[in-house]
Amino acid sequence: MRFMLSLFDPEGYWDSVSEEQMGSALDEHRAFARFLEARGIEFSGEAVMPAGEAVTLRPSDGGVLVTKAPFVERREDFAGFYLIDCADLDEALEIAAHCPTGAGVEVRPVWSAPS
Repeated sequence: MRFMLSLFDPEGYWDSVSEEQMGSALDEHRAFARFLEARGIEFSGEAVMPAGEAVTLRPSDGGVLVTKAPFVERREDFAGFYLIDCADLDEALEIAAHCPTGAGVEVRPVWSAPS
């Protein structure tokens, strides 16, 4: 089964950290990647830009409304994700416990469309 680990940081966090803190955080993610590799867990992942960089498309009467803003207001920024391939939710939670957490990590199964 595949799971997405959604990473969240306090709003505006990356605007306030030093280069040293940034480097330390990146080192934590490199260590997590090595942990996944050592466990034989297939994965991919990316960091994303802060919510202020988001553009949202919503349906409207005239077609599609494009808004330069995140979809929902929140006090935490969606910061990135990992996609991991695990046997089940229990293993995904055990793996996620090793992930750098920031403000939190959401574990969600990835839906696979029927063929």
